[in-house]
Formats: sequence, C-alpha cells, structure tokens
Amino acid sequence: MVIDSLKFLFYLLIFPGFLFVTVFGLIVDWVDRKVTARVQFRQGPPLLQNFYDVFKLLGKEVILIKDSPYFLFIIAPIIAFATVLMSSTLVGAAFFWEMGIGGDLLFIVYLMAIYSVAMIIGASSTGNIYSSIGASREMKMVLSDDLAFILVLLVPIIQSGYKINFHQIIGFQETNGMIIGSASGIIAFIIGIICIQAKMGLRPFDIAEAETEIVEGTLMEYSGPLLALWKLCHFMMYVFLPMLLVILFWGGFHFTSFGSIIGGIGKYLLIVVVMILIRNTNPRVRIDSALKFFWRYASPLAFIAVILAILGV
Repeated sequence: MVIDSLKFLFYLLIFPGFLFVTVFGLIVDWVDRKVTARVQFRQGPPLLQNFYDVFKLLGKEVILIKDSPYFLFIIAPIIAFATVLMSSTLVGAAFFWEMGIGGDLLFIVYLMAIYSVAMIIGASSTGNIYSSIGASREMKMVLSDDLAFILVLLVPIIQSGYKINFHQIIGFQETNGMIIGSASGIIAFIIGIICIQAKMGLRPFDIAEAETEIVEGTLMEYSGPLLALWKLCHFMMYVFLPMLLVILFWGGFHFTSFGSIIGGIGKYLLIVVVMILIRNTNPRVRIDSALKFFWRYASPLAFIAVILAILGV
C-alpha cells in the first residue's frame, strides 16, 4: 500500500508528471516561439527564456482586485493546474508504459472540461471588461470545439471495440494496426489536431486572449504565481495533448527497439510541427468564424468519422 502510494507520487510529481511535463513543455514552447520569430524575421528568445519568465512570475506579488470575489479568482488557476497535472500524468503513464493508473479517456474529457470552466470562472470573477469578454469568448469556444473533440475521441473507442482505457486502445492497435490507417481514423486525427489547437488557444483560435484586441482577455488581471500557474498549464498541454493523439490514433510509444523509440518521438514531434505551422500560417479568426467552422465543418466531419468507425471503415 505504501509502495503503491510512493509510486503514484513519483508518477505525479516527477515522471511523467509535474517535473517532466513542465520542463519538456517549456522547451517545446521555446521551439514554437523560436520558429515563430524566425518566420517573422526576428531572432527569437534564448533557450531558457521560458524558465526565466516562470521563475520571475513565481517571485512576484499577486495583485488582487478590490471588492472582487478573491476566493474564485485564486482557486480557479489552482484547480486548472491540478486538472492539467492529473491529465498529463495519466496520459504520460499510458504513453511511456502503456499503463493505466486510475483514469481512462472519459476521465480526461471531464478534466479538460473542468479546466475550461475554471478559466471562465477565474476571468469572470475579476469584473474587468476585457476579462469578461475573454471569458465570454472562452465559453463560446468550449461550446464550439467540445462536440467535435468528443466525436473525435469516440472513433478510437468504437474502433477498439468500445474500450475506454488507454492501454486497451494501444493493445488493440498492436494486433489490428494503427487506427490512423483507417478512413475514420485519419479524418478524426486531422480534426483532433485542430481541436487541440483550439483547446490550447493557439492561433487561429487564440480568441479568448487576443493580446491586440482585449489585452490577454481571460488572463489580463492575473499576476505573479497565479499567472505562472496559467502559463504552466499551457506549457503542459503542449506535451500531453499531442501525446493523447499518438496514443489514440498512432499506436502509442514503445521501448521495444531503438527504431520504435525514434518512431514514437517522431510521431509526437510531427504533431507539434503541424501545430506550429498552423499557428504561423493563419491569422486569428473572429469568434463567429470559429463557431461556424466547428459547427458547420469540423463537427459534421467528425460525425462522419464516427459513422465510418461504426461501419468498420
């Protein structure tokens, strides 16, 4: 019992949890910023800039807004960080060891929903007009992309014989081939990349924060360690969301040979590269355009993928 508890703490705090996913996420985000800067003919930040930024925020004072509900303002980023940390640990354990440690795919969906609700509550509690606009936009984004995201997740569940545990979905792909190799799988995988782009608030879906329009929107009134928690959530999502797609559609990650290790890393990096390319080749869309895109195109396409999965295609 004690050994099991220590193991879970190791998973949660060291690997593949907090320490690994934070450090790796900071580096992946640096790659994103560096590539973005190069595309814009700028030098870009040094390798450790994200680390400097986070440590600087952790050492700063938290500024609270007078006459605002402090409790909601403070607890929102803490809850969001806890949900992202839990999601990262569960997905990481499945990605590296094909192991379930108490959570399945449906649990991840609930955790992601709690993260979005925490962001909306935190921004709404400030009373700032720009934060309120950001919260409103975040709410609309959740309503628009969540349906497509859930339909995408249904495809590997159906294909694997209605399994919802990560190791069972990976096991199915080991014996029956990767889900991305089917018509329903490739459609769901492409829509899945667009959905995680929206969930991370990356361009063209950085509508809720939109620096040039609403001055960081949902995060405008946050400072110090609370802002650092929101930033860390973003960095950690850059790690576990692409991993989630690799597990569900691309057969996961295996340590069986040197080639399989390189292959697993390559799958993850390819998804990250595609996300960076989408970010750097598309302008920010308006919230109504995002709604139309997800409701008119992404969700119907994901629904077609579900139908194809039911038909075994």
